[in-house]
This record gives sequence, C-alpha cells and structure tokens, in this order.
Amino acid sequence: MNDVEQYYDTDDHSEWERLNRHKTEWAVTMRTLSEFLPPAPARILDIGGGPGRYAIALAKLGYQVTLADISSESLKRADAQAKSEEVTLAGIYHADATDLSAFSDTAYDAVLMLGPLYHLISQEARHQAVREAARVLKNQGIVFAAFLNRFSALRVCVQEFPEWLAQNPDYATRLLETGIHRGEWGFTTAYFANVNEIQTLMGTHRFSALQIVGCEGIAAFAEERLNALADEAWEWWADLNYQLGKDAALHGSAIHLVYVGQKK
Repeated sequence: MNDVEQYYDTDDHSEWERLNRHKTEWAVTMRTLSEFLPPAPARILDIGGGPGRYAIALAKLGYQVTLADISSESLKRADAQAKSEEVTLAGIYHADATDLSAFSDTAYDAVLMLGPLYHLISQEARHQAVREAARVLKNQGIVFAAFLNRFSALRVCVQEFPEWLAQNPDYATRLLETGIHRGEWGFTTAYFANVNEIQTLMGTHRFSALQIVGCEGIAAFAEERLNALADEAWEWWADLNYQLGKDAALHGSAIHLVYVGQKK
C-alpha cells in the first residue's frame, strides 16, 4: 500500500476538493447514508475516510464518528478541518483497512468503506478488509462499501486520451480480465470491480444486501453543467440521480457503486 499512501499524502488538498468537483457523487452518497444509517448518535467507523469529508458531515449530524486512514497527511487535514468547523470526531487513527486491530469486536453501529476496496488489488486483501469491517460491526449493523466500476476506467481513457489506449491495448485487456490498474494514467494503484462480484464478496462475510447505488446516476462523465446548478434545480437533479442510481440497469455505467448491507 506504500504507493497508495504516498499518492494521498502528496496531495491531500485535491482529495478534499474532489467532491466539490464531483457534486453528484457527494449528494447521492449522502442521500444513501441518510436513508440507511441508524439514527444519531450511533457509532460510526469511517475506514479509509481520507481527509474526513463524510466523517465531518456526519459528526455535524450528531453521529459519533471515528476516522481511520492509511494517509497521515489526509488525517492531519481531517483533524485541522474538524477543528476549523468546530466539529468533534470520536477518534482519528492511522490504519490499514486490512488490519483494524486497534478497534474492538462489534463496537460500531455502522461502518463506512468508501475508498479502501478500490485500492486493494488482491482478492485476498479485499476479503480481509471486509472481514475486518464485519468484525468491528455490531450484529444487524450497516456497512457502506464503495467500488469503482470496471468500465469506468476505460471511459476515462475515452474521454481524456483515446489515442493512448489504442496504442496500449494490453492495458485494456488486463483491466477487463483482472480489474487491476497500476497507475498508468495518473490515478494510483486501483482495483476496478465487476458489478456482478460485489454481492458475492460482501455476502461471504455475513452481509445481506439492502441496496446498491450507482452514485452518478445518469450523470456519469457528464456532470459539468449540473455542477453549475444551484438550489431547487440542483436538488431536483440530485434526487433524480439517487432514484435512478438504484436501478441495476444503470450500474454498469456508473463510476462509483455503493453497496449497502446489513450484518447477519
């Protein structure tokens, strides 16, 4: 994970600002959390929460949120941002998603994994991360796990540099067969999941699916004009994308997919 840690340590500011550039992802994820989280002041562990965008937002709503991430610089930004917004986080920990030994069994009402699973390129590591999340979650607790859709990597290439992809067909072959991206076009080491594998992975560790949401709805790679909207027009589009993001017919075109499951 050293390259992933270094990537986020190098520019924690961009990661904080990323959700300003991708307002639909933020709005749809927040709607997902609002619908499925237990009432505040439930205890939440935000694993891989980076600079704390979701952790701070949920703490403002009265939740007891503990933040854990592999990036020390991101955690420093989260701490500073929380203080500047006069928000108290229950704890801030430097931790790898595959080793949550700092946290007790069945200690949390909900667990967020809105990043780690798309940086763990081995199946064993992804299973270990989900296993650890299940361990620290109470029975009947809720997990929110984000995945990058496999086709979205190729859509980045289509949008940004189709010539490069045509000149490097082995990249497309490897991505489609394995889901593994090794930083070829700027993004760090990542795993892009096949939509069909998500429920199998989560179900192996006692999770029952409540919902899978395609965060971008129908706005994937087409949100620039939406971002310029405000007030009622923006909220209408955000609500529509949340509604449509639940439709499995759109999951293959999403960039981010959020699985919502309950521990049985």
